[in-house]
Amino acid sequence: MTGLRAQKKQETRQEISDQATRLFIERGFEATTIAEIADAARVAKKTVTNYFPRKEDLALDHHEAFTAGLAATVARRAPGESALAALRAAFLDAARSHDPVIGFSGEPFARMIADSPTLTARLRELHELREESLAAVLAEETGSALGDIGPRAAATLLGGAHRVLFREVMELTLDGRGNDEIADRVVASAAAVFDLLEPALGDYAVRAPA
Repeated sequence: MTGLRAQKKQETRQEISDQATRLFIERGFEATTIAEIADAARVAKKTVTNYFPRKEDLALDHHEAFTAGLAATVARRAPGESALAALRAAFLDAARSHDPVIGFSGEPFARMIADSPTLTARLRELHELREESLAAVLAEETGSALGDIGPRAAATLLGGAHRVLFREVMELTLDGRGNDEIADRVVASAAAVFDLLEPALGDYAVRAPA
């Protein structure tokens, strides 16, 4: 029974998210109301807000994976691997698999975000939250003293690299490029971006051998 209940909740959540995305793309984010989303998903308005406390979360429903992703990658890096090397490898894998977390979303969805001041602002906030999560993990992994600026500086550089690459994916998507072409171009850009960081961070936060 517990498994069926969990499955039903997940199905309800997905239906709300799907209907919200459809309406946002058709009408625009600002013009769509929570009540309209509830009607389309055939649930109560309160059900929508229980699953998605913020309206922005309905559009950016990968936000938890997005904000936690860099920190999680660093936390599970292999012995002898630096934070930079782990993040480089993870990004290249995500680009080749057209991962929506790094920006692969399709032109209608990308246009919806670009046309919405609210979603654009929320995306900036998510980038900042992602860097804060990464800084916390770097501080722990390097044994930094409380208040040490090093992990925050490193997180800003590493997060900034991902922010630039995310923007390139979005711009290429809005330009009508296909996912395969976008992946090829962003893989090349990622190599250039991470190479720039190599002299400063290539030996930073290297996990000790087991």
